[in-house]
Amino acid sequence: MTAYLKGVCGHLPDKVVTNDDLVRANPDWDSEKIFERTGIRSRRVASDHETASDLGFHAADKLLKSLNVDRGSIDALLFCTQTPDYLCPASACLLQTRLDLPTTCAAFDYNLGCSGFVYGLWLARALVDSQSSRNVLVVVGDTCSKLCNPHDMTTTVLFGDGGGAALISANSDGAIGTLGPSIVGTDGRGAENLIVPVGAARNPRTATSAEIRTDDKGNQRSDEQFFMNGVEVFNFSLKLVVPGVMQLLERCGLNTSDIDLFLFHQANAFMLERLRKKMNIPIEKMPVVLEHTGNTSCATIPLLMQHCQEKSLLKPGDKCVLAGFGVGYSWAFSLLQWGGSPS
Repeated sequence: MTAYLKGVCGHLPDKVVTNDDLVRANPDWDSEKIFERTGIRSRRVASDHETASDLGFHAADKLLKSLNVDRGSIDALLFCTQTPDYLCPASACLLQTRLDLPTTCAAFDYNLGCSGFVYGLWLARALVDSQSSRNVLVVVGDTCSKLCNPHDMTTTVLFGDGGGAALISANSDGAIGTLGPSIVGTDGRGAENLIVPVGAARNPRTATSAEIRTDDKGNQRSDEQFFMNGVEVFNFSLKLVVPGVMQLLERCGLNTSDIDLFLFHQANAFMLERLRKKMNIPIEKMPVVLEHTGNTSCATIPLLMQHCQEKSLLKPGDKCVLAGFGVGYSWAFSLLQWGGSPS
């Protein structure tokens, strides 16, 4: 059974943190150098009491209202986040009632970051293909800024907060796209390079785990905060993304020249430019839109798709590659045809 994309929507919190704001808190940092290295001038940051499920709720609620969807027709709600409201219960259960979805709706969380939205599309397509669901709501949201130490340049300059939502359906009426094949994968050997080491069951908090330490490059963080080995993550992305995308295209019987838009996770502009050049993709085919949002983890691709819709960059028949990759390590690549069935 074919799975159709009925709509996609993103949501950003109101608070803005600029590079100049970061420099005021870290006088030895340089605002323009941050931009040169990342392509980011500002990022949106959740307020103290604003959660990932709040951001996901606003994206999903806007989407359902814009599509005038009967909420009673939603069969499943999938919520991707690394920053849940509670350890228990699942945030998806809270979203089910907040979105006024029926009690017959399956709802569960899955914990992934930058690959999470495309993973969700893969899951939704599988539910539709199996005929166990007709309408699947994929919701994503992360507040990674809450995990970053404000004096850790490896993380706080990159990450912003955001949410997104997409509706996948067995019904083609009003569809804006058709989901094609996907490639997903995992290499847990890289888990230690993107991690919050302390705070869950493996390494519970202790009397000293919140102590701030300074590394050899002057970055400050505790074991309860986000650690990223940027060099290793960068190398993983360059090594993995190109062959993964080529594997997807081979499965679909396509070449890179057949693809109209490459909608990649907005990790940072420098990485995206390296990937673009490595794949010999024309600059107009790989939009970069993180200058004023930062890396919003699982929300980058729905925010990017919303941007492309608003700027009329997507035309009926366009073939798009969606590519998410990051924490885990995990990756997911999917083909999407705008307004029609992938060949």
